[in-house]
Amino acid sequence: MPPDRISPAEHQQTIEALKPPKRQRPAIAILALNERTEVSDLLTAYGVLAESGVADVTVVAERPDPIRLYPGNLRVETPATTARFDASCPEGADYVVVPAMEPHDDPAVIAWIKAQQRKGATIVSICDGSLTLAAAGLLDERRATGHWYSIRQLRRKHPAMTWVRDRRYVVDRGVATSTGITASIPFMIALVEAIGGRAVAETLAMRLGVADWDARHNSSAFRLTPAHKKTFLRNKLTFWRHKTIGVKVDDKVNEIALGLMVDAHARTELTKVITVGAAGGSVQSRRGLSLRPGAPAATVGTVLEPQSDQPARTLDHELARIASRHDGSTAALVALVMEYPWSEQQA
Repeated sequence: MPPDRISPAEHQQTIEALKPPKRQRPAIAILALNERTEVSDLLTAYGVLAESGVADVTVVAERPDPIRLYPGNLRVETPATTARFDASCPEGADYVVVPAMEPHDDPAVIAWIKAQQRKGATIVSICDGSLTLAAAGLLDERRATGHWYSIRQLRRKHPAMTWVRDRRYVVDRGVATSTGITASIPFMIALVEAIGGRAVAETLAMRLGVADWDARHNSSAFRLTPAHKKTFLRNKLTFWRHKTIGVKVDDKVNEIALGLMVDAHARTELTKVITVGAAGGSVQSRRGLSLRPGAPAATVGTVLEPQSDQPARTLDHELARIASRHDGSTAALVALVMEYPWSEQQA
């Protein structure tokens, strides 16, 4: 059953709650953990926001070391440390975007988020970034959401949080949360609308291949069934079916398509995904991230290339490819993990 549409009044209320708290042209910091940060969460958020041109967007991490993205083997050069960001922007960011990261309760990450909130930043989480916000105490006494698999944990450990069903993003008093991985794109377009206006968001959505970006969601559609468990175990244990594929990373690669493609194939439990590119070097993505592929292209037989046209539709294409290459139940498992409305019947 498709989710109910969001009323114009509710959507406008959400957009108003996301308005820039300080500057007309906001400063947005996408916070990463050097050890492990979720690949789609970081790359899609950066890709949408940087493509919009409505804000100054940078990725920050505690240390200058490369940021290791998971799943896969891609690394991102750290554009700025948190200390450097603080020195150049002492009044703080307008928004801090928090992707999923492991561990989710890193003390330095939590301390920096709290410091930015005290300076008036709106704190925004993507997927299991909500676990980090919860660990920082920011979800207590607030309405919030998160990845379907983590809701039970959030509600148990943080009973003062009020879970909002059937909304893919929720904003409450300077703290915004979203559901699973694929909520990032509509959520970031909503943020662009709050900053730059409806017309800017519509133009961006059309360019990316997004039909709607309001908060509509069907929470009951995402739950782990016996069929999903069976598929997961079958794929994990039938090691003779396991393959290695490459995902091409070259100059001007689209960040959104890259993140979704790597994530989707890695979540099959049948595929080891290796990002491939020029030997020994880094490349500059479409919007200026310095990326380090994991291996030279010649080391992998099958290499997929992220699309540049309408990159937000990448998951539709890759789920169809996964269903054709493996089976519909595997594609349905990937869609569930990424909290994307899809079923075997679409294969």
